[in-house]
Amino acid sequence: MKETRSRILILAGAIFAYAFLLLPLLVVIGASLDSGAQAYFRFPPQEISLRWYVELPAKYWASLGLSFAVAFMAGALAVAVGGLAALGIARGSLRGSVALETYFRFPLQVPFVVSGIVFLQFYYLLLDNFGIKLLGSFWAYVIAHTFFCIPYAVGAVGSVMTRDLERTENAARIAGATEPRVLRRITLPALKPGLFAGFFFAFIVSFGDVPVSVFLATGAPVPLPVEIFQTLQFDFDPRVLAISTIVVILSSAFIVGMQRLIGLDLVLPGSARAL
Repeated sequence: MKETRSRILILAGAIFAYAFLLLPLLVVIGASLDSGAQAYFRFPPQEISLRWYVELPAKYWASLGLSFAVAFMAGALAVAVGGLAALGIARGSLRGSVALETYFRFPLQVPFVVSGIVFLQFYYLLLDNFGIKLLGSFWAYVIAHTFFCIPYAVGAVGSVMTRDLERTENAARIAGATEPRVLRRITLPALKPGLFAGFFFAFIVSFGDVPVSVFLATGAPVPLPVEIFQTLQFDFDPRVLAISTIVVILSSAFIVGMQRLIGLDLVLPGSARAL
């Protein structure tokens, strides 16, 4: 009897969790199909059509492309820097590895709004003193996003660097393998799940950023989250629901693709613990 009650409670908890996560998305998707709602949000939809998808302005597509490109580049740079940092912390001979690990996770301790203001002032200093104009450019977003994405890469790569990997590397060296061969045949394949997980976390965080990007946005295009924020700041636009639905679909496809490519069920648990 107790076992039956436990299973019912677990099932109820799982259903509640799924509903809590999925219902807001389903509401947005449903409301995006209501062609009659122009000045307000309406759900369930009463006049179903693809009107708002057809009438999506070019600025949303440009912002979506910019957000994807920035997130991809920031994720790649974060994995490159964070992966090397994780290797240095785990295998380096420097003292104070705990302090170094804390240092590389420091960007997560700073509120993103503060980071946005700091990068805004930094770009102004570059412009005033060296004539380098970065504010509002593609690389302005990439540099700022890489800053707060590095901790995710450090945590993800560090989570797969175990003692077993070190013993395997030592065994390969004893067997006569050179350092480049050990790196290519043992270390990198073992770090692959952490590298993919770090890129995945960095990409998602960068793609959805508003607090930092809003300070760096000048002119057009701007990242999609900033474009949506600026649009809804003064008035409701049902086309935002359509582009949001497209983002949900693309994000789901991205997650499924990562699952097929590397297997997130094997990557995310350890990485989440490290973060």
